[in-house]
Amino acid sequence: MKIGNRFFDTKNHTYIMGILNVTPDSFSDGGKWNHMDEALKHTEAMIADGADIIDIGGESTRPGHTPVSADEEAQRVLPVIEAVKKHFDIPVSVDTFKSSVAESSIQAGADLVNDIWGLKYDPKMAAVIAKYDVACCLMHNKSNTEYQNFVIDMLAETQECVNLARQAGIKDEKIMLDPGIGFGKTFEMNLEAMNHLELFQNLGFPVLLGTSRKSMIGLALDLPVDQRVEGTLATSVIGVMKGCSFVRVHDVKENKRVIQMTEAILGRR
Repeated sequence: MKIGNRFFDTKNHTYIMGILNVTPDSFSDGGKWNHMDEALKHTEAMIADGADIIDIGGESTRPGHTPVSADEEAQRVLPVIEAVKKHFDIPVSVDTFKSSVAESSIQAGADLVNDIWGLKYDPKMAAVIAKYDVACCLMHNKSNTEYQNFVIDMLAETQECVNLARQAGIKDEKIMLDPGIGFGKTFEMNLEAMNHLELFQNLGFPVLLGTSRKSMIGLALDLPVDQRVEGTLATSVIGVMKGCSFVRVHDVKENKRVIQMTEAILGRR
């Protein structure tokens, strides 16, 4: 899979997407990287620790978050995208579900659109991604936790995202999928999704796993958000073993090490 100027061997390796939230209210690191100097320093640190992609987000998606307008979101992310692309040679992802923000971000240098609604929120999003021929990550999400058969329905609903992409002209080689841990799922459903990650391989696309510091880990371990590194690492190991091509994480160095160790055991080095 090509993202920006880099090719990713998604069949044989698990890569790291480092999280850069430029928001005042993200659940884990809200407000820490709002200023340009801090954002660039954190980007530099994540790259040094082993990040392969930098994912920049301008609106928190945690439960109970305060929605922001497309203009405000763009004002947050565009300068950071431009600065990261200017200072570092690394693919950049924009974490947005608004087509106008995605388009201006691509024009500012973003190489991938990470849409937590899998093209289902903004009807113009798929056309924007197709127009610029950039990569996209389509996440499973819904506004409730009602399913007839959770795993079967989750896979079918993710396939709907793929169908929307194809109908808009997005090439298959530009698509990755995200099971959407923490979105439209109960605690028990999140654990079940983790336990059946290998089934996402049947859809035929690289899979991105995003579990970093999430409530699933907090509930399982009864720990606050700043003490969930080990729990996150356990999910990353499972992700590698079940064929995930990317993990989206806050703690890059620790995840890099567990991925290297897991891949060594599996003979992927």
